[in-house]
Amino acid sequence: MSRAWISAILGLLATSSVWAVEVHEVRLWRAPDHTRIVFDLTGPSDHKLIVLTNPGRIVLDMENTSLKANLANLKLDNTPVARIRSGVREGDDLRVVLEVNASVDPRSFALKANEKAGDRLVLDLYDKQAKSAAVKKSVKQSSKRDIIIAIDAGHGGEDPGALGPRRLREKDVVLAIAKELNALLKADKGFQPTMIRSGDYYVSLKGRRDLARRRQADLFVSIHADAFKRKEANGASVYALSTRGATSTAARYLAQRENSADLVGGVSLSDKDDVLAGVLADLSMTSTLDTSLKLGSKVLRNVDTVAKLHKNNVEQAGFAVLKSPDIPSILVETGFISNPSESKKLATRSYQKKMARAIHRGIKDWFLDHPPSGTLIAWQKQQGGRQYTIARGDTLSAIAQRFNVSLSDLKSRNSISGSRIVVGQRLTIPTT
Repeated sequence: MSRAWISAILGLLATSSVWAVEVHEVRLWRAPDHTRIVFDLTGPSDHKLIVLTNPGRIVLDMENTSLKANLANLKLDNTPVARIRSGVREGDDLRVVLEVNASVDPRSFALKANEKAGDRLVLDLYDKQAKSAAVKKSVKQSSKRDIIIAIDAGHGGEDPGALGPRRLREKDVVLAIAKELNALLKADKGFQPTMIRSGDYYVSLKGRRDLARRRQADLFVSIHADAFKRKEANGASVYALSTRGATSTAARYLAQRENSADLVGGVSLSDKDDVLAGVLADLSMTSTLDTSLKLGSKVLRNVDTVAKLHKNNVEQAGFAVLKSPDIPSILVETGFISNPSESKKLATRSYQKKMARAIHRGIKDWFLDHPPSGTLIAWQKQQGGRQYTIARGDTLSAIAQRFNVSLSDLKSRNSISGSRIVVGQRLTIPTT
């Protein structure tokens, strides 16, 4: 065989290897306001997005790409997508057609490969909702309003967070704890929890802050599970925002890891410096950060009753998700999912409930002492009433008898439906 023929064959092989980008998996998640479809690729691929009407279709053309994944496995229930089909276009391009039965605003972007995942093409279908003509009254202006707690389960969707033994995913653990915390706060009179993420879908770090602000939250609490390259690392932690750098190397490392979640979701933080600088300036002029630190300490002291602490004080670092200028914000690391012993605990329903109860006690204790003005709790405090901290051996009936109040009034004043009380819990004794 001549040298010319060998060169031609090698050139052809090289060309075909460049040509053969494959879609090896397709994943779909439904969020409250949009549907996300992720195409996992073996390499980068240029694409074009086309919107067609009558009937509604979203067309995605990917150059030099073939489909190996099975689109029929996608669950389209509760999404605007009625059907997905594919075909070959112009010999070597892939065309994916999504037939939609609702009005959507499609957006697409490519994600480069990183240490967590390969090349991906992301298609977001945002729901188009009719604007309501009614003007809602501000929640925070209402008389005797509830204290609003925004509960943020970290990660979600294509971002699993940290991975523990047996493929335990951070996003699943923290969502379970968040749901437990939500249920506890729902049962408390004077408190109104709101879930930032209630299912397995992705929300950007800025989007989490924005949701909390739109819902006029009095507190933003983000729940996570820590991870480190050394399996020996262990313990729970509570973090607040730092305006001057991290308080420790570990805090800096964790902030960098958690902030990288937006890279998974296709959002870069590199162009937000001016905005964040303004946010930090606002924080320095308000009591938001101070409140975050003090409230975080309350939560940390309660977490200490159910878990070993990684740090004995509230740590600080530049967490993007905590950068709200007007909402006290904390991040709770419930343990190290990378530690075999703690991972085993984090996977259990009983430990998830214990952790949720500890976070709940810390939040409730703070707001009973420092209720925002205009809230039911603030109004109740203005009516007078002594505070009592439950000690070992106490019962509700004995406390009621000691302070010469009825048991029903004591339970009603403290939003207690049953008879269960916890050592360290604070009660307000109603006036007689």
